Amino acid sequence: MRLFVFFDLPTNTKRQRREATKFRNNLIKYGFMMLQFSVYVRLCKGQDIVDKNINYLMREIPQNGNIRIMQVTEKQYERIILLLGEEKEIEKKTTTKQLLLF
Repeated sequence: MRLFVFFDLPTNTKRQRREATKFRNNLIKYGFMMLQFSVYVRLCKGQDIVDKNINYLMREIPQNGNIRIMQVTEKQYERIILLLGEEKEIEKKTTTKQLLLF
């Protein structure tokens, strides 16, 4: 499964910028990779890992902004159509075969 995090966080004040940066850094620290600006994704082995990630994110959310989570299966993820640009190198390396290493 893949877990997507979409967010739009305010960055008007120094405190808001600090919170937004902390949130993004925590996503990366917890194994998410940036798919696009404000869109991060993580490969999860099962529903229990998805739930664990959701609980973690709920503890780390900033005070303001808009954060959404979407869970998709590998089959659904494989059907993504890239309309413009190229697939990032890290996307090519991150597959379900990687789960065998964990």
